[in-house]
Amino acid sequence: MIDLVGRRLWFFIISAIIIIPCIISLAVFKLKPGVDFSSGTAMTLRFDKQVELSQLRQEFDNLGYDKAIVQPVKSDGEIEFFVRLPEISSEEKTKLEEGLGIGLGTEVTVLSFDSVSPIVAEGTVRNTIIAVVVASIGILLYISWAFRKMPMPFRWGTCAVIALVHDLVVVIGVFSILGWVAGVEIDALFVTGVLAVVGVSVNNIVVVFDRIRENLKRGVSRDFEVTANCGIIESLGRSLNTGLATLFVIVALYLLGGTTIHNLVLTLLIGIATGIYSSLCIAGQLLVVWDKRDWGRLSSPRKQLETSA
Repeated sequence: MIDLVGRRLWFFIISAIIIIPCIISLAVFKLKPGVDFSSGTAMTLRFDKQVELSQLRQEFDNLGYDKAIVQPVKSDGEIEFFVRLPEISSEEKTKLEEGLGIGLGTEVTVLSFDSVSPIVAEGTVRNTIIAVVVASIGILLYISWAFRKMPMPFRWGTCAVIALVHDLVVVIGVFSILGWVAGVEIDALFVTGVLAVVGVSVNNIVVVFDRIRENLKRGVSRDFEVTANCGIIESLGRSLNTGLATLFVIVALYLLGGTTIHNLVLTLLIGIATGIYSSLCIAGQLLVVWDKRDWGRLSSPRKQLETSA
C-alpha cells in the first residue's frame, strides 16, 4: 500500500515551495484589479446592423482599448453589448462612439453609460473578503458538526479549513504572480471562481475525512497514522477520477471558450488541481500531525468512540 501519510513531510515541503512565493508576491505586488475592483466605465451598446463579437473586440483593440471586456446581451430580441473598460470622460466616450461607428460601418447607440467609483470598487473587495471568511467559518462549524461523534470533532473542521486556506492562497497567489508577470487582472468572475473552488475543495476533503472516519469505526488499526493512510488510499481513485474528469472539461473551456471567461476557467483550473492535491496530501496528514502532537488521543479509536458514545 502507498504510504501517503508517511511522506507527509515531503508534501508539506512541496506546499511551502509553492505557497511562499505566492505570499511574497501578494505582499509585494498584491493583485492587479480589473474594472470590477477599481474605478472604470460600464456601457451598453446597440448597433443598427449585426455585429460579431470578435469584430467589436478587434475594433476596441484598434482604438486603443485593449483592456475592454465585451459581453453580448440579448434584450427584447435585440443583441446588445455590455462593455467594461477603464474610466473614460464624456469627450472620450464621444470619440469612442464615433470610432466604433466608422470602424464597423454602422450607427452606434449608447443605451447606458455609468462610471464605477473607487468607493464602489472598495465595497466589492470588502464584500468578497467577508464572503470568503463567512464561508470558512461555516465550513469549520459544518465539518465539526458532521464529525461530532469523532474524538475532538473541532480538530477535523480546523484541519479542513487549513487545507482550504492552502488552496485559496495558491489560487490567489498565482494570480498575483500572473498580474505581475503577464498583466492578468482579477474581476468578478475571479471571485466566482474562488468561491467555487471553496466548495469543490471542501467536498474533496469531506470525502477523504469520511473514509478515515469509517476506518476508525471499523478499528482498522490502533495507530491513527495507519488508519488515516488507509482512508486516503481508499478515496484516491474516486478523487482522481472525479477531479481529472472535471479538469479535462475546464481545459477544453479554456482553449475553446471566449476570452471573457478565461479568468473564471483559470481560477477553477488552478483551484481544482490544488484541491485534489490538498485533499489527498495535506488534510489527512494534518490530522495525523495534530494527533501525534497530542500524545495519540486518536490512536485508540475503539476506546475513544466508546467514550464519545
